[in-house]
Amino acid sequence: MTQEQCPVPGVENYMLPCLNKKLFGVECPGCGIQRSLYLLYEGEFAAAFRLYPAIYPAMLLLLVVVLSLFIKCKYAYALKMGLLVITVSTVVVSYLLKMKHFF
Repeated sequence: MTQEQCPVPGVENYMLPCLNKKLFGVECPGCGIQRSLYLLYEGEFAAAFRLYPAIYPAMLLLLVVVLSLFIKCKYAYALKMGLLVITVSTVVVSYLLKMKHFF
């Protein structure tokens, strides 16, 4: 996200830098998650998905994990494992698509 795309100028100064990108010049699979969370907070749901496609499965997984601490469900383990597979698959596929110019 460039400075002109960012709704609040200067918010980039408060986000953690990606060490992988700084050291090696290549983005890591988690690059974009901070900005995506910020865009969710701002209500920019489509922009958050474009920036980090795994944001919605990851948020759903987090919600299910937290709720399973308080609400016991017979199928909680299967639901968590299914969401975990979906989230990891989304991260891997989006990362490979983002890095296709390196291959």
